[in-house]
Order: sequence, then structure tokens, then C-alpha cells
Amino acid sequence: MAKTYLSLGSNLGDREKNLEDARRSIRTAFPEVRFSCVYETEPVEFIDQPWFLNQVAEVQTDLSPESLLEWTSSLEDKLGRQRTIPKGPRTLDVDILIYDERVMKDDHLTLPHPRLSQRRHVLIPLADLNPGLILPGASFNVADMLMNTEDRSQVKEYASA
Repeated sequence: MAKTYLSLGSNLGDREKNLEDARRSIRTAFPEVRFSCVYETEPVEFIDQPWFLNQVAEVQTDLSPESLLEWTSSLEDKLGRQRTIPKGPRTLDVDILIYDERVMKDDHLTLPHPRLSQRRHVLIPLADLNPGLILPGASFNVADMLMNTEDRSQVKEYASA
């Protein structure tokens, strides 16, 4: 079984329900799973869009990284994701952040996620689950990455209505 971290994000439609539906699908597909708190986060790069709800899931899986990518893409599609604007609004975005100790780069998947250390909306929920985690190929942990990231976007714990 591979320990894998997935980033979940939604900023279109009923964001809470989108994440809830994603969590339900993840719990059904994977035997062991933990979720971080949910955070409301300011968009980065393409900033003219609604704020996101983000969280991270830690899952144990027998799927290969490529099969996991197919599964996450299928989940995004099932929840209505339209890929019209790169980094634009979406009902659900699921990124594979880390897959065990795997380091890889091909046309479809890079592990660990190439911008993980530059995204507070990923680092904060990842630190909820495992602040001492050292990424494959890195020499410092998630908590250190969070302290040293140049990203200053707003990330606040989300309290459901």
C-alpha cells in the first residue's frame, strides 16, 4: 500500500457539497483515509475568480500513480469539472501531491507535485495531517516549507454554516 496525499479544492457551485461528495467517493475507494480541516483560500495565479475551499486527504492505495491519476480525473469529471480556463474556476480539483517516496516526471504527472512548496492552500492542510513529513527528494519538512514559502495568499480555517 502506498501512502498518498491528495489536494482537494472547489470554488464553483456548492463548494461544501462538492468537497463532501469528493470525501464520500474517496472513503468508498480507499480502505484507509484521513482528512485535514477545510480552509477557505484566496485564489493564486488566476486571481479573478471566487475563493476556494481546500483540504488534503491522506490515503492508502494499491493503485499505481498513473491509475490514481485516472481515478482522480474521473472523480473531477463526475462532479462536473469543466476544463475551460487553465487554473480557472472549478467544481472540483484533485491533485496528487505525494505518492509514497516516488519521484517522477512525465507528460501527465509529476511527483511530488511541482508547486506544492509554493502553495499555502496546500501546505497548511498538509501540515494538519503530517507537519513532519519530508517530501521525496527534499531535505526539510512540510512545516519548514510552510514557514519559508513566498506565497502570502490568505488561508483561513473554514467553519461550515
